[in-house]
Amino acid sequence: MPLMIFRGIFVFKRIVYMKENKFEFTFEEYADSSELNEKDAWLLNEARLLTETAYAPYSNFFVGAAAMLANGEVVAGTNQENASYPVGICAERVLLGNAATLFPGIAIDTLAISYNSDSIKSDHPISPCGMCRQALLEYEGRIHKPIRLILGGMEGKVLVIQSAIQLLPFAFTSNELK
Repeated sequence: MPLMIFRGIFVFKRIVYMKENKFEFTFEEYADSSELNEKDAWLLNEARLLTETAYAPYSNFFVGAAAMLANGEVVAGTNQENASYPVGICAERVLLGNAATLFPGIAIDTLAISYNSDSIKSDHPISPCGMCRQALLEYEGRIHKPIRLILGGMEGKVLVIQSAIQLLPFAFTSNELK
């Protein structure tokens, strides 16, 4: 570390070598669900229908999630709010719990997420919250298979992402605990 003298005071000048990196990922974007293949369009429609059974009396933001498992079974989840806000749970984590309980060890091939709201227009995709991203990533890790995500509102643009890891590139995983 070079040493500099300034007015009788020793000043250490630290030379920093910084490396700049970039994170990028590719995803599919469709103008609307009519451009999806038949299976994906059906699964997104199931997620849209599930919004009707979500329990969201406080936010009025109703989320539905539907997943196609590797064995051909379909599992669902909806958000469940609670007057004690931290007790509520998102649709994605409800679905993951259902899948793990009903079909232990079976991979999720594709998971579709949609929403409806009394206060905003449901015409664009939403993405899972941070907790759900972490939960999706954990599920991918324990099953050793990526979960393909279809994100869309009740109408409009639809995004397809090949793996949950793409939404959480610097994730905390089980590797940090070994």
